[in-house]
Amino acid sequence: MKQLEIVIRNQTGLHARPAKLLVTLAKQFKADIRIHFKQKHANAKSMVSVLTLGATCGSCIAVEANGEDEELALERIEEAIRMGLGDVDHPQQAVPPPIAVAASPREAEAVQADIPGVIRGIGAAPGIAMGPVFQYQPQELGSADLDASPGSNQMSLNEALALAKQQLADLHQQLSEKNLNAEAAIFEAHAEFLEDGELLEGVQACIASGQSVARAWKTTLDERAAAIAALGDALLSARADDLRDAGRRVLRLLLGLTEKGLALPETPVVVLARELSPSETASFDPARVLGFGIVNGGPTSHIAILARALGLPAIVGVPEAVLAVADNTPVILNGDDGTLIFNPEPEVLSRSVQAKNLWLERRQCAQEQAGLPAITLDGRRVDVTANAGSIANAVEAMKMSADGIGLLRTEFLFLDREVAPDEDEQFRVYRAIAETMQSLPVIVRTLDIGGDKPVPYIHLKPEANPFLGERGIRLCLNHLELFREQLRAILRAAPYGNLQIMFPMVSDVSELRQAKAVIDELRQGLAAPPIPIGIMIEVPAAALLADKLAPEVDFFSIGSNDLTQYTLAMDRGNASLAAKHDGLHPAVLRLIAQTIDAAHKHGKRVDICGELGSDVAAIPILVGLGVDELSVSVPAIPTVKAQVRTLTGASLQSLARQALDCSTASEVRELVRSFSA
Repeated sequence: MKQLEIVIRNQTGLHARPAKLLVTLAKQFKADIRIHFKQKHANAKSMVSVLTLGATCGSCIAVEANGEDEELALERIEEAIRMGLGDVDHPQQAVPPPIAVAASPREAEAVQADIPGVIRGIGAAPGIAMGPVFQYQPQELGSADLDASPGSNQMSLNEALALAKQQLADLHQQLSEKNLNAEAAIFEAHAEFLEDGELLEGVQACIASGQSVARAWKTTLDERAAAIAALGDALLSARADDLRDAGRRVLRLLLGLTEKGLALPETPVVVLARELSPSETASFDPARVLGFGIVNGGPTSHIAILARALGLPAIVGVPEAVLAVADNTPVILNGDDGTLIFNPEPEVLSRSVQAKNLWLERRQCAQEQAGLPAITLDGRRVDVTANAGSIANAVEAMKMSADGIGLLRTEFLFLDREVAPDEDEQFRVYRAIAETMQSLPVIVRTLDIGGDKPVPYIHLKPEANPFLGERGIRLCLNHLELFREQLRAILRAAPYGNLQIMFPMVSDVSELRQAKAVIDELRQGLAAPPIPIGIMIEVPAAALLADKLAPEVDFFSIGSNDLTQYTLAMDRGNASLAAKHDGLHPAVLRLIAQTIDAAHKHGKRVDICGELGSDVAAIPILVGLGVDELSVSVPAIPTVKAQVRTLTGASLQSLARQALDCSTASEVRELVRSFSA
């Protein structure tokens, strides 16, 4: 028997995806593997068992292996834990930023004015919904239903499990086809629960004691979910809900029930519910749902994530009293400010209708005119490009008339695999994207892993704070063969389109020169022509040295998400700091302004490729500061273009300079509201 002690370092501890990766790894070995944490013990090959440990970031666990391959098992598990267990789940990043629409702030205020009888919750997905209430209530199962289960043998359980897995696979595929990969991963975790050996053993024990299959299944699921929920951790409570959701799916099949509870009225409705599971949310017909008002859940819950992905407004954390509201009661649901208004007065309804119609009209107009360039009223062009992370994203970018790809995240080729993609595989993908975009520019960001995106095939020393450690260009320069393979693939694919190279996390000139030297060497070996080279400005050091870096590159790309994080010393994945993590903070704006001024002084372009680029309040300031390009999520392209076409660049210069003199982000946003009024 071998044992090791190790500290969990990934941000979310042994939750969902990290637990799944650990369990999947443990199952590859014959040895019996157990995990001990405080007074708790878990089977490392059971996801439910691992979750009940409640191990979080910083927890010291003991891993014990007993069997013929115990040494190799512990070695691989230790490596995986040190690498972060593939933990790249950040709630704020699971979904692209909401579509920005160039609506006047005063119009929004008309809907959000103080109104008697308003019920407040937490805005979880943006937009305004108006229509009749529909109280969703899942089917309740009594004892008689469970004991009268038609499934009375093991075969019925196997059949139900197989069918449930197929349904989950179908849901996964539906969301994946819409490029909602983070949301699709929810159903992968559900499928893992249904394969849990310890869980199935518990069910078998209940059946052996004389219980029906249905009761045995429900009893075991309830016990395991309660054990996880009892840990008192918000993230683990969500996993308990996932387990219940997966369990209900199997139970319905065991009892021969249809999902009639998911049937909606023919007329679109605002769905109110105590809670909604991922399965229920994804199974609703979006054409019949206007929005969601949910009692349980938070802004990072699955209902919030899926609602944003589906483009439906949602509010969570509403008072339980809403569940007593009668069906068909008229309501206004505002996912931006988290309000519900029942039986609205005619003038309130009228203002809401006008605001919503104007929003929809502008969005429709923006989509119809997406092919037009984004040129300000005084004739200045601002390119609007796409943030992409796959060939499918490139195809969608062309459909949305993007001016190119301003940020191609190459991590999609490297994550969720045991070995790195070779040069030929990368070449084929980069070539396909280049050919898809034709002559339009495609800025390929070299591998940006480390920090929150570890991979098992790169051996990194444990770091107390990986966000400040070996990541981005630092990691690539320390793993030159991996770096060379990627650069060779890009250089080979460049002739098939208009590829450009961009280095992430550059903090000084020496790093940039080292990376450029590698490209020069590879170009000579491939007899490849020169290729434009740029860097990400995402650490304050790079912004402050922009005047020294500009002569060395062809362009800058400001990563506003990381620049904000490092400037304000606030983890952008920390939900409790989300309200303060604002790219319109004057300190961030000053760094952006300094970067743009330095670049233009040397005749170089600057683009913004973070969420700030599609923020309605930020766009006037960014244009006023002189940014040349806004790289945004694909769905936001038409509306960002439309907003730029309403602006007058010259008048925004004064606005931008005033913003630099503000003291807080809220002051900046108020300044923009006053300017737009």
